[in-house]
Formats: sequence, structure tokens, C-alpha cells
Amino acid sequence: MHIMGWIFTGLISLLAALVLELGKNTLMGWILFAVVLAGMIYACVKLLTGAPWWVRGLSVLGYLVLCICIFLFSQPPVKQVPASSEKNPGKTETVTTEYGDVRGVVLNSGVELFAGIPYAAPPVGDRRWKEPEDPESWSGVRECDTFAPMSMQVQNNPIFSSLAQIVGYHDYKISPDDNYIEAASEDSLYINLWRPEEKTEKAPVVVYIHGGSLQTGQPWYADYSGEGYAKDGVICVNMGYRLGVFGFLASEELAEESPSGTTGNYGLLDQIKALEWVRDNIAAFGGDPDNVTLIGESAGSVCVDALCVSPLSKGLFRKAILESSTVSSIEPPHSYRLFDEALASGNELMKKYNCSSIEELRKLPAETIVGEQETQHHITIDGYVLPDTPYNLRKQGVHNEEAVIHGYNAEESGPFIIFSHAKMKDYEKRIRSWFGEYADEVLSLYNPSTDKEADEYWAKIYGAMFFNYPHYCLNRLETENHVPAWEYFFTKTNGRLGCWHSGEMVYTFGVIPEDSKLYTAEDRSLSETMHGHWVNFVKTGDPNGNGCSGFEQSSDSSEVMEFGEHTGMIDEPLLKLYEILDRMYGWNQTE
Repeated sequence: MHIMGWIFTGLISLLAALVLELGKNTLMGWILFAVVLAGMIYACVKLLTGAPWWVRGLSVLGYLVLCICIFLFSQPPVKQVPASSEKNPGKTETVTTEYGDVRGVVLNSGVELFAGIPYAAPPVGDRRWKEPEDPESWSGVRECDTFAPMSMQVQNNPIFSSLAQIVGYHDYKISPDDNYIEAASEDSLYINLWRPEEKTEKAPVVVYIHGGSLQTGQPWYADYSGEGYAKDGVICVNMGYRLGVFGFLASEELAEESPSGTTGNYGLLDQIKALEWVRDNIAAFGGDPDNVTLIGESAGSVCVDALCVSPLSKGLFRKAILESSTVSSIEPPHSYRLFDEALASGNELMKKYNCSSIEELRKLPAETIVGEQETQHHITIDGYVLPDTPYNLRKQGVHNEEAVIHGYNAEESGPFIIFSHAKMKDYEKRIRSWFGEYADEVLSLYNPSTDKEADEYWAKIYGAMFFNYPHYCLNRLETENHVPAWEYFFTKTNGRLGCWHSGEMVYTFGVIPEDSKLYTAEDRSLSETMHGHWVNFVKTGDPNGNGCSGFEQSSDSSEVMEFGEHTGMIDEPLLKLYEILDRMYGWNQTE
């Protein structure tokens, strides 16, 4: 066969193998591909040598078509994620909950995991866009060895997800055990619980709310596995909650049919329901319902901040940890809207789908409306879950938390400006668009002379606007209310996410993989320090102790605790920018 035929055959084979792997195609696809490849090699060697060019060309084209057909035929199945990577993991003792008996699995570390315990009835059919209801009781023992489906959301093609792991996280692994698509469903109101190997009584409890812009996310992600906490004597719980249009749609009709007159905060109501489940059932697992710490990251942190001022969650937790987001500034930058804005958005959605009633909208398949998550992913000031804005409530002295750790990362903006890097030619225009009459002050503070500097300054300012400054606001409000508050600043780079948005989680949860080459001994040491501070706080309300020290409160919010190559208290690095933002938004510390 002509050399060009071999080249094209080789390129097609390489591309097909790459697509099959990144697409998580089934083993059958690989078998068929191997058979077709072997047949093509045989044809090239035995049958096509000396054949006319058009015969060779048709053969290569036919090979390409067969590879495409194999890819389409062997698409990965949809399945739920197993709680353990072991094929036959050990089983825990049976635990009796309010609704029935459950049995979990024993992980390799000895930690016990109960996955997929229902905390509310499935919010499907007539229950869509209603306050969560109690789950039905069951007889016999419920085997909690599989995570429930993630909440309904738009899912990327597996190829794009694989590329994100390669480009964004740098930790893609080839494995025969992940050739499936993780299930998603409206029926997702389940909790997962990790508890220590040794039986406990009144163990401290962590309840974690995952992030994802209130649009995406799942409770089984390895970076916030509860295994690290359980190893240190803490019970860790997380949950699925309604996302996007299913969790945050608002409508006058929905408010009228609600016994509480609420609409727009179904995801928050789910989280409160999960906290009530913890209050009523955690003692059966050896936990202390009177020592619960609520933790969230990104949009999960937004939810934690909202629950810190909601009258519905009062008494359900004592302490809070907020990572990389709050909604306690005067004008929160994301994941938040006022009631009128929420109702207007809901009305637009009804018109878009030609629905004259909520009953008609409820009849639409979830797959039809799931794409509306971009317009429906904001907590709502509804007058019930949130009687007022978090800023106003905190100004009135309202707070449910007795103490708080909160903070942000040095490069929060990383994943959000991948396709919007600044250059000298557009830097000033961007600043003036954002800051208006205050632009000259910002340009004086951050005045680049090269494209590189312009990009660095833009990244810093973007991160400050959307993530950092709201933490500065929260710290001052907590100080006003005499709530002990410790603020951190994560700066550690590594081979994976570094100090991008969410990069700190694997450190604070204490779950850096033992076999990962993306983290060094210094990273593991820092993880021990950060996780140690977090565990101390969870247990006692103070991050210091048991070998961890130096994490101080800043009464005037001018200092933060750096966790990075250097660990210790430093001056708040963006204080001058925050002072401009205070004037821009009308912040008055003494009002």
C-alpha cells in the first residue's frame, strides 16, 4: 500500500483510540476497534498492495466510517457511582434512622460510608417546585453502597469532561472502571455520611454543601470526600440539592400555592431539610447534633452564608466555614437576586415554553427545561427563607453561627477568565466599564505597562470583585456582631489546580491522593496544617490547638492568615482596592 495510505490509516487509528478513551466508550467498542484495525492492517499488507489509488482511498474512507460507527455504537452507559472502588467492600453494622434501617460500606482506610440515604421525598411530578417533604419509610435494611444520581443538570459530553481533567486539573487517569456516564435525576435528595472506623458517641459533625454556581455539581467528588474528616474523628455529611431551574425558579403562582408563601429557594429549603435530618438522626451514627459545623465552597459557600441568616436554619448548626464566596456585601456579585428580579425571570421562562400555568410547566420533561440553569441559579430574597438581604440582616445583628472561618484563594479568577484575558489595548476600557467614576483610582493603583501586567492586574481585580471583597465585607460584619472570625488567604501553587478557585479544598479536607505526583511533600505538609486548623475549629470553635497555631483574628480586617509557601498572618494584600470598592458601593462601617 502507498505510504500515504499507511499515514492516513495510522492517523485515523490514533484518533479513534483517543476518542474512545476520552469518550469513556465501553469495552465492546475497544474490542470492535481492535478487530477492525487488525482487518485494516491485513488488507493493507495483503490486499491493497498495488491496488489502484481510488481503491486504496475508498478502503481508508471505509475504515474511517467503521471507526465512527464503533464510537457511536459503544457509547458509555449511564449508571450510579459506587461508594467504594472495591468490588466487594465490607459492610457496616446496621444503623436505625427515623425512616428505616441502613447499612453502608467499609472503605480501605476503615472509614465507614453510608451513601444515598434519602432525607426527603423525590421532588418529581407534583412535588417539582415545592418545599421538600419527608421521605417514605422503608422496611428491611437499605443497602447504602451507591451514591444517588447527581441533581438534574446539563452534562458535558464525556470527551469535554475528559479534556477538562487534562487541561484544567492535569490529573486524567486511564482506567477500565470509569467507562460510564454518571447518572443525573430530579430524584436526588439523598445524603452521604462518612464516620470514623472506631465507634463514637457525640462526635463533632461537618455538613458540606457543594459548589457549582447553583447549576452543577455532585456530592461524591473526591476533593471533598468526607474520608479525611472521618479519619480525624469527625462525622462528615453532604447532600444533593435541587439545582438550576429545579432549585431556584420563582413564580407568583408557586408563591400562592406554597403554605409559606415562598418561591425561588427550593435548593436552600433542601439544604435545611438535610440539616433537620442530621439533627434528628446523627446521634444514631455516633454524632453530636449540638456540635454541627456547616461548610461550603463557591456557590455552596453562598448557601452557607444565606443559611447563617435564615430563621429556618437557626439552631441547626453552630459554626460555619465559607470558602471562596459570600453574599454579605451590599451588592453581591453572583448567585443572588431580589424577589422582583426572580419573579420577572420566572415569567420570562413561562413565556418561552408557552406555559400559561405552573401545572403545564410541571408536565414538561426535565430534559426539556434543564438548559435553563443559566437563568435560574440564584438564591432569592423571598421574605421567608431570607426575610431580607444577608447584608441588611447582619447589620440588624442576625446570625446563626457562633464562629466562622472564611477566606479566598490568590487566583480565584483563573477558571473564569480563560477565554477573556486582558491586554493593554482593552485593559482601560474594561476598568472604566466596571468602575465608572472610580476607574481613575483603580487605574492609578493598577497601571500596567505590558500585556502581561495588564492580564495579571485584570485577573487580580476580577477575583477581588467576585470573590475576595465580599469576604472582606463579611469579616467586618462578623466583627460588628462580635462573632469570632478567622480569615485566610490560600496561595499555594502545585501541579494541579494550584490556588485557582476551589484549589484549597483538597487541602482543607485532608484528601490529597497518596499516589498523586501533582503534589509535593510541602503540599502534604500544608494540607496537614490547614486540615488540622479546620478540624480544631469543627471540634472546639477555635482553629488553633493540637500543634496548629498562629491563625489570628483581625479586629479591623486588615490582616489575613496566608496558607502557602509562607504560612502566617500577613497584611491584607488588596486593602487599597477594597477601600475604593467601599466608596463605590456606599459601605459605611458605622451605619
